[in-house]
Amino acid sequence: MSMNGQKKFKSQSRSRKVSLGVTYTILVIMGIIWLIPLLWIVLSAFRCQYQPDGTFIGRVTSNFFPKAFGLKNFKDLFSATYYGVPKAFGKWILNTLLIAVIDCIISTFLVMSVAYCMSKLKFKLRKAFMNITMVIGLFPGFMSMIAIYFLLKSIGLSGNPTHPEYSVIGLILAYSAGAGLGFQIAKGFFDVIPNALVESAKLDGCTSFKIFRQIILPLSKPIIIYQALMSFTGPWMDFIFAKVIIGADNARYWTVSVGLYSMLFGTHPDTNLFTQFAAGCVIVAIPIVTLFMFLQKYYVEGVTAGAVKG
Repeated sequence: MSMNGQKKFKSQSRSRKVSLGVTYTILVIMGIIWLIPLLWIVLSAFRCQYQPDGTFIGRVTSNFFPKAFGLKNFKDLFSATYYGVPKAFGKWILNTLLIAVIDCIISTFLVMSVAYCMSKLKFKLRKAFMNITMVIGLFPGFMSMIAIYFLLKSIGLSGNPTHPEYSVIGLILAYSAGAGLGFQIAKGFFDVIPNALVESAKLDGCTSFKIFRQIILPLSKPIIIYQALMSFTGPWMDFIFAKVIIGADNARYWTVSVGLYSMLFGTHPDTNLFTQFAAGCVIVAIPIVTLFMFLQKYYVEGVTAGAVKG
């Protein structure tokens, strides 16, 4: 290699190192900025400070690091009465878990079914349907919130004064009814599965449902887990649809996001409940973090395989 070539190589190597250093520095700074509010919420959840007269300090304070730690906020959160509902937070957690699990089952089945039809079955207007769903997917789901609310209200599944529990059914329908439109990533995963398997099964006399159940699904564990995670985390963290459909007067049937919001910003807000609010945020995050930690491998496989082909 000539002298000019060596100088050029060293210059490129040096500029590459500088570029990587700047990139990593920016990423580290962004990561710290992103982690600061999370750390603040966690520290606030375990904060256990009292005024000189013995009054517990539950509101926002200026000190970032608490002077004392304890589990009082978590104990009070599960034992307190909110909006006339005894031990309300536990009921909100159970409501949210019920809605999320049912929606997870229904939505995952719908998405897998639609993805299989779009990937392995050939029919008229198939491409047109896929294009329409792509366009619809460009619009956020909450744009349909008002229409969905009045539709559910007209059939008694929202704002029903005699049967407020029906709003839970309405919320499940709102989450799962349109889930099939989000089939694109699962379709990309199914496209990777050889069509020869499907064709040979048809020659053996298998129906489309049997092929889907006995051939496609056993080979699709990563994408099923990915879709199940997405279907579970949606209702678990959603606030807008839950707030509108369940309503402000049915505290017993609120989801945990609506309940936590109402503690600080509802019809009877109490700024002294901030530390309990922070404790609730930590509890809500535990299931999601746990699921992603244990299922991360399948989640990544499902996303990469579906995205590359899709």
